[in-house]
Amino acid sequence: MPGFLLCADPLRPSRPDPAFAEEGKTVRDTGAPTALLDHDALLAGDAAGAVARVPRGSGPYWYRGWMIPARRYADLERALAKRGTSLLTDAAAYRTAHELPGWYAVFDGLTPRSVWHTLPAGAPVPEDGAFWSALARSLGRGPGMVKDFVKSRKHEWHEACFVPELRDPEVLSAVVGRLVALQGDFLTGGVVVRAYERFVPGGEARVWWVDGAPVMVTAHPDTPGDRPVPELGPVGEAVRRLGCRLVTTDLALREDGVWRVVEVGDGQVSGLPSGTGARPLLEALVTA
Repeated sequence: MPGFLLCADPLRPSRPDPAFAEEGKTVRDTGAPTALLDHDALLAGDAAGAVARVPRGSGPYWYRGWMIPARRYADLERALAKRGTSLLTDAAAYRTAHELPGWYAVFDGLTPRSVWHTLPAGAPVPEDGAFWSALARSLGRGPGMVKDFVKSRKHEWHEACFVPELRDPEVLSAVVGRLVALQGDFLTGGVVVRAYERFVPGGEARVWWVDGAPVMVTAHPDTPGDRPVPELGPVGEAVRRLGCRLVTTDLALREDGVWRVVEVGDGQVSGLPSGTGARPLLEALVTA
């Protein structure tokens, strides 16, 4: 039976982080073992210290916890290997599902058209609007949005996310610059420019997939009161082609009645909406 690696409470390291305490209880009810990860130590570069509470020779593990940068996830994988254990999602699969360039080609045609530029956190940002216009040229005219490889700044919509016209180099460059500035050291991978699609009101559906099968459909954490019921056929085919064992897809209904993939994520670090239990997901992972 696989185990579950949960984030530890920073104030009480022998207990799960309160955000994942209920999941830990559900896991224990299934009889699956749990272990604790010091997430802060991992992000600080101390992978060995981060896994010090993981029993040697235990596992393999599903991780359920806070987001981890892909390079730190690779550190985690190596640190666990030194303790004779492993993760059921390896570092390559994690990056594939976690960062847009990893999953985009498989979902091409199901998700808004996108282009991207690799830009490490702290690196100089090209300030010439012509650079960003050239990057976005294939997206054509019309509105767009910018994000990094994982996250957007949608709560600063007009400042650091939405671009009314992609062919306006000054505005596009300004929005990109503000996104990068606000993300700071947390900028992941680089900058993504996406064509903007209009969706009907009613929120997004988050679909949880284990080994290519949908095991749970929830609201999106940003709109916990909205629970649309999406069509999954073409999306399921893409998930299976992606080949990652635990992924989420966020789906929204476009104004023309077509369900679209807004985002793909590694399910180990995808959040649940408030008030929604994880039992169907965790039971599926125990038996996967």
